[in-house]
Amino acid sequence: VFLPHQQGPKPGDLIEIFRFGYQHWVVYVGNGYVVHLTTPSKNPIGGSSSPFSVQGGKAMVKREQLEDVARGCSYQINNYLDDMYQPLSAEKIISYAEKLIGKEIWYNVLGWNCEHFVTHLRYGKSHSEQVRPCVGDLSLLEGGSKKKRCYQRKIETL
Repeated sequence: VFLPHQQGPKPGDLIEIFRFGYQHWVVYVGNGYVVHLTTPSKNPIGGSSSPFSVQGGKAMVKREQLEDVARGCSYQINNYLDDMYQPLSAEKIISYAEKLIGKEIWYNVLGWNCEHFVTHLRYGKSHSEQVRPCVGDLSLLEGGSKKKRCYQRKIETL
C-alpha cells in the first residue's frame, strides 16, 4: 500500500516498507521491480523482511515485484541520505544491483542489513538508522567487520 502523498518511485529510489516493529528496505529498479536482501530460503516467512532473520549469516540478493515484497504493508520512497551524500546515478545503482542478483552475501541485522545494503547501492556508503537506537554509534561495527569490509571492496570493484 503506497503512501498517497508521494509520486511513484523512480529507478534508484530507496523504498522503506513498514513491518510490525521494523522496516524492510529495497531499491527500486524500474517496471515495478525492486532488488533487496532476503534469506536464501524460498519461505517468505523467513526472509530478511521478517524478524526471523536477525541472526548473522548469508542473505540472497533478489529481484522481485515491489508488491510481492511489500505483502500488503505500507511503504514509501525514502532517500533520506540525499542531503548528506551525493546519490550515484540511477544507471550505476541499477547496474550494481543487477550484478548482485542471485548472489549470497553476508548479513547481520546490526552490522549489514537490508538498509545498509540499499544505502550502499545508492550512495556508495552503508547506513542504517533503524539499528542506531539498539547499539548507539555503529562506527565500530561498520568499520570493524572483516566480512563487511570484504563485501564493500567487492561492490566497489563492480
